[in-house]
Amino acid sequence: SYHNYLQYQTYDVALSLQDGENAIGVTLGDGWYRGFIGFKGQHNFYGEKLALLLQLQITYEDGRVQLVNSDESWKSATGPILMSDIYNGETYDARLEKPEWSQTGYDDSHWAGVQAIEHSKDILTAPAGPPVRKIEELRPVEIIHTPAGETVLDMGQNMVGWVRLKVQGEAGEVVTLKHAEVLDQEGNFYITNLRSAEQIVKYTLKGGGEEVYEPRFTFQGFRYVAVEGYPGEITLDSLTGVVIHSDMTVTGHFECSNPLINQLQHNIVWGQKGNFLDVPTDCPQRDERLGWTGDAQVFVRTAAFNMDVAGFFTKWLRDLAADQTEDGKIHHVIPDVLGGAGSTAWADAGTIVPWTIYLRYGDKKILAEQYESMTAWVGYMQKQAGDTYLWKGAKHFGDWLSFVEADEGRPAAVTDKDVIATAFFAHSTSIVEQVAGVLGKTDDVKKYAALLAKIKEAFCKEYVSEDVRVGSDTQTSYVLALMFDLLPEEQRPAAARRLVEDIRNRGNYLSTGFVGTPYLCHVLSNFGYLDVAYDLLNQENYPSWLYPVKQGATTIWERWDGIRPDGTFQTAGMNSFNHYAYGAIGEWLYGVVAGIKADPDVPGYKHILIQPHPGGGLSSVRAEFDSVHGKIASAWESTDGCFSLSIVVPPNTRATVRLPGATLAQVSEKGQPVDACQDGDAVVVEVGSGQYEFSYSCG
Repeated sequence: SYHNYLQYQTYDVALSLQDGENAIGVTLGDGWYRGFIGFKGQHNFYGEKLALLLQLQITYEDGRVQLVNSDESWKSATGPILMSDIYNGETYDARLEKPEWSQTGYDDSHWAGVQAIEHSKDILTAPAGPPVRKIEELRPVEIIHTPAGETVLDMGQNMVGWVRLKVQGEAGEVVTLKHAEVLDQEGNFYITNLRSAEQIVKYTLKGGGEEVYEPRFTFQGFRYVAVEGYPGEITLDSLTGVVIHSDMTVTGHFECSNPLINQLQHNIVWGQKGNFLDVPTDCPQRDERLGWTGDAQVFVRTAAFNMDVAGFFTKWLRDLAADQTEDGKIHHVIPDVLGGAGSTAWADAGTIVPWTIYLRYGDKKILAEQYESMTAWVGYMQKQAGDTYLWKGAKHFGDWLSFVEADEGRPAAVTDKDVIATAFFAHSTSIVEQVAGVLGKTDDVKKYAALLAKIKEAFCKEYVSEDVRVGSDTQTSYVLALMFDLLPEEQRPAAARRLVEDIRNRGNYLSTGFVGTPYLCHVLSNFGYLDVAYDLLNQENYPSWLYPVKQGATTIWERWDGIRPDGTFQTAGMNSFNHYAYGAIGEWLYGVVAGIKADPDVPGYKHILIQPHPGGGLSSVRAEFDSVHGKIASAWESTDGCFSLSIVVPPNTRATVRLPGATLAQVSEKGQPVDACQDGDAVVVEVGSGQYEFSYSCG
């Protein structure tokens, strides 16, 4: 949020220095600051001028420190980059290159001077999150000649970054690279879903030998590259895909005996790679690529398994608080370049994300930093709800992109936005109550506990009938009521049954959107319907998680039916094929299927819950997670009535292990009896750090 922060970057340039004279050269690009961002051709959102603030600090062996600062003595010129924009790509004319322009001895007599501008230094801040870097490279897997006559290279993976071009030809020849996520049903290049984002790179050759080029100030979301004007014969070696994202350490791994689910996990991870570029963007290809709060909050729990996102979200949350309005509203996108704010389940990122980061990493600092923002958001909701404690009548996104195409067997599922708003009012209030407890704010604990009780009472009175029909009688209505603990205990089994009835009546299909989907399988497994949750996970037809996998997806789609069963596309105005929200199922894979959970009472995995849930036709599952204390692992196999579980508990931690379908007499650890207790149809074992191998007969 450039209005509030200017983030500087620090580099160690010692190895770049040479004896004698040295020179510094800097290339500037528009980026978010003044490039196209948002909708309707918006640009220059934060300012109109490019500027550089640079300080070189030299420490000599005798302790002297010399500073070299950017000032009026510097010079500037344009170069071979004629256009460079996040949405539109880059135009580069290699004939305009200035060889050795950043080296000593270069003749800059024809360069122009620069103008010093006044700008506050008070908002300078060190980076809180990891930098965006080149992380890996992909080689094309196929050259395609489409029915329309295009030459297209398939990278084999929907990726985010750019293409490194290798070419040789005459000076003045122009190579054009266009980028797309998919081909249409005829096999032609499809870019209609990009809206106004051109995603085009143009390179003009300088001639004289092999030339290698890659863009500087743009990125594309793509799997396919259409190449025009390439001199000579293009080969698979002509292009290299350069994958970029925030440099987050990979912390999670999940695999199982079902290859379709493994591909789903692959798609979830690549969706995160493609959209975690300094901010958690919704999509990386069309004229959007914004930090949508709703997408971020539904995915943060999965994201924190796959990669170390503590610094990434810490930085983003500071922008969230900085852009928050005086009355407590949180904007739809962070940094805010759209102006809209206050939508339930989107703005609740202000409470859900910091709470999740605390639970995963165990650092209270994030809660202390965000507490004012969190309470301000709950305060805004409370004002909107008033004395009724029901938030009604406001504009919200609702259960975004839920199942709406009604047919005889599966009617549309539209959840009342007022139901969602009040449910999240309760949920955020509950989170703030818990945060207040962690921070030792006892008066606030009482305050928010009392508020939460009133919201729950109002919710049940307004939206729950005597026969426990909740709200709009949709899957999302029941999911939110159960996940957020809004119902009296005696009503919960009936609500869970109604949820299951709706799923079964639809032929084992979900109908949830962005709001309900992340919690759906959790609610089912929490209330004894693990089989139903697995049925949804294993569903291969639309709408389901595996339908895009069967369609050849390599990332998560924005819509359940981005490509319809007949091969046609969903509405081009909103049809991203790299949109991670529905990838939130990943948390359930780690936490329920593999059974690795954090204890909310002992955050940061100081105490670990290992509670695998076999089922769904899976014969084996293996998951690993590198916590702040070290590697946690859970691997189980279930074959021919025998169940085995291998776990790793990191140093200085403890774990509670729940062995499903076991009795004390059956269980052994490396052939030895275990000191455990029977809890219903499971055996519970308390263990310290180390490696354990449990086995028993079951069924």
